[in-house]
Amino acid sequence: MTSTARYDVDGLRGAMTGAVVLPGEAGYDDARSIWNGAIDRRPALIARCRTADDVAAAVTFGRDHSLEIAVRGGGHGFAGTAVCDDGLMIDLSLLNGVQVHPHERRAVVGGGATLADLDAATQAHGLAVTGGVISHTGVGGLTLGGGMGWLAGRCGLSLDNLVGAQVVLADGRIVHAAERDHADLFWALRGGGGNFGVVTEFEFTLHEVGPEVHLGLLFWGLDQGREALRACRDSIPGLPETSGVLIAAAMNAPPAPFVPPEHHFAPGHALMVVGFDGAEEHDRSLDAVRRACPPLFEFVTPLPYVALQGMLDDSAPWGIGGYEKALYLDDLTDDAVDVLATRAGEKRSPLSFAPIFLLDGAYARVGDDDTAYGGRRRRQYVVNIAAVGPDLAAPAVDRDWVRSIWDELRPLAADGGRLRELHGGGGRRPGPRQLRRREVRAAGAHQGRVRPGEPLPPQRQHQARLRAVRGVGGAAAPSTAHGRLSRYLNTTVLLPWTSTRSSRCQRRPRASTRRSMSRPRRTMLSGVSPWSTRMTSCSMIGPASRSAVA
Repeated sequence: MTSTARYDVDGLRGAMTGAVVLPGEAGYDDARSIWNGAIDRRPALIARCRTADDVAAAVTFGRDHSLEIAVRGGGHGFAGTAVCDDGLMIDLSLLNGVQVHPHERRAVVGGGATLADLDAATQAHGLAVTGGVISHTGVGGLTLGGGMGWLAGRCGLSLDNLVGAQVVLADGRIVHAAERDHADLFWALRGGGGNFGVVTEFEFTLHEVGPEVHLGLLFWGLDQGREALRACRDSIPGLPETSGVLIAAAMNAPPAPFVPPEHHFAPGHALMVVGFDGAEEHDRSLDAVRRACPPLFEFVTPLPYVALQGMLDDSAPWGIGGYEKALYLDDLTDDAVDVLATRAGEKRSPLSFAPIFLLDGAYARVGDDDTAYGGRRRRQYVVNIAAVGPDLAAPAVDRDWVRSIWDELRPLAADGGRLRELHGGGGRRPGPRQLRRREVRAAGAHQGRVRPGEPLPPQRQHQARLRAVRGVGGAAAPSTAHGRLSRYLNTTVLLPWTSTRSSRCQRRPRASTRRSMSRPRRTMLSGVSPWSTRMTSCSMIGPASRSAVA
């Protein structure tokens, strides 16, 4: 571990209203802990920021001391980018306030707020914005990476609803980015993949949602796998465009009151449909899939929107181990169904599964180049394959299961299996959005936006590289600049991570079931599964969560 003796820690403490925590001090281990228990990194110091000025002081400190910087928003992500070894961790979790302006349908959200914070505040006014499916996910990481959720078809991604952001740049300046203010930065924040600064505040436009919505969950056993997945695929086009749709392939049925006892922990596949247009319309929308492949059991119920947002929490408790890969599919072809059905029974952990989200409706009405988001804006599915377990051994065992499914689906995937342009592309030429993202990062290098731990290039070399990036007259020149741009970015990028109904039984949902769904219980059952009354094992859905690093 790096010694902090050579750092002016007292100076940083004097510049901040929040605490600076060092190894061995009270609260250090709690502050460095994140959702994925497989990540065990030890930063040299943790800056627990309370204001944007605190963040600016921490960024300046990290830059001046050539420290690697990691930024923690919600800390909810498989990759663990929220924490680093031997560097500076900027903790935004105290910046978790939410201000709702109901008449303007706007919400201003702190960079460390969770979806639970956001939903509780907005639903008090019957409003909401797209936001994941696990309530302890951070708003910042979800939004900057995309932000899929039950409202994606109705309202678009989280980033599609972002109208402004307060950002701390690498030189310590605090700026407001919006459509007409730092427009390139605002474009890049929305899906650009990071390294543009630290977002301390998000401003969203809100939509009328709830307070009551309708959930339908249909479950099939492994022996029905191919027929069930094909029935889901063929029935989904007939659902209302605004429906929230999740296919949970290779999931285990929860030991919940709405599940017949003989099916507790049974492996299989599920379809979850969330409706916003009333109970009769929602129940009618499920008829096609029921007829095509009668489920082993189903659960249809109204519930509060905030309960919907938290119903999967107990399947992904804090400290669980996880590993995942993901890709886009234009359609669930018979070949893709065969892969999922064949491999479903090979996992070892009951929490491992493959959540598949439909992206359509409002998502597909946004132009490809309107934001920096790498996914194509057309009707498609995003497939996550997640190895999840209550200890570190479980995801390690299922890691090969994840990779085998991903490898077999990749030839069928949109864009050759790339989840987003920013994740590389197997040597393929970068597209316009990727080049524009890189240009935005590079354009501010002369203002000190340099990667901590690496020297600023000599001034003449720096100016020549900047000219190469911008081309003649300040315009991008992608045809000639790509190779030089890549080398340039290697030395100048900021931040280096930077009613139960069944074909076999008829059981009406009990009132106690509905109440329990809105009251999270952090219960481990037999040391194997954290099910209480929740639905399915699910972690972060969609592109991997980032910290609130823009």
